[in-house]
Amino acid sequence: MRRRRPEPGDHWHLDEVFIRIRGVQHYLWRAVDQDGVVLDVLVQSRRNTKAAKRFFKKLLKGLRYVPRIVVTDQLKSYAAAKRQIIPHVEHRQSRYLNNRAESSHQPTRQRERRMKRFKSPRQAQQFLSAHRPIHQRSHPRRHLMSAAEYRANRTHAFEVWKQETCIRRAA
Repeated sequence: MRRRRPEPGDHWHLDEVFIRIRGVQHYLWRAVDQDGVVLDVLVQSRRNTKAAKRFFKKLLKGLRYVPRIVVTDQLKSYAAAKRQIIPHVEHRQSRYLNNRAESSHQPTRQRERRMKRFKSPRQAQQFLSAHRPIHQRSHPRRHLMSAAEYRANRTHAFEVWKQETCIRRAA
């Protein structure tokens, strides 16, 4: 699925949300581009500058792209980490500009409720890393396309799924 991932846009929206794992609060860090495509997720127990730097490094290592603009909420850890890791990138901080990242947490929350919460940080990280590309491929944004485009998109998604899971038709 990673090979087939589209190239991300140049506006990245970063956000974190807390999740409870066995009664302990952890943070789910998420990066989304301007089209709503989730770039990466990371589960950590802290929400400080060190955690933000770790997320930036993981994000840049996995994508090999540098954004033109980074949009975050007003958490000071983002600014400190960005200054050290990608100082030449424009940084916009506003709680209103970051709605794209805020709304991208919704599928995760729905899935978390269905699973009756996560059992460990490692399990949450593994599941969310796998869930992200599958969810994006199988749930296209229907309101942005015509019926014909939607059908073609769904057909293509099922073909990719068959190829990736090595499901072959019995002849």
